[in-house]
Amino acid sequence: QVQLVESGGGLVQAGGSLRLSCAASGSIFSINTMDWYRQAPGKQRELVAAISSGGSTSYADSVKGRFTISGDNAKRTVYLQMNSLKPEDTAVYYCNVNLIRRSGYVGDYWGQGTQVTVSS
Repeated sequence: QVQLVESGGGLVQAGGSLRLSCAASGSIFSINTMDWYRQAPGKQRELVAAISSGGSTSYADSVKGRFTISGDNAKRTVYLQMNSLKPEDTAVYYCNVNLIRRSGYVGDYWGQGTQVTVSS
């Protein structure tokens, strides 16, 4: 089976930085895309950033210029570098990976979530 383990969340003051990591393990043949989502209490979940196996990236307008997504395919790990953090960035951040298992199964897998809290 496949598991995603997230780390790097925490409490930081506005203007600070955090780096989130999400490592995939298990019977993986290849990874198609790795994404970061976030969800704040009472708000809908939103896509924050995405990266393809070819290295193409995209960002939500709200984080563009402040967040950077990157990946290490050999390590099956995706990162989210978050700079100039704002209180409105406070949320639980989830990684999502679309991958092909060695069995040939294609599907989406989710990390457990990591809390990011930005104080003003």
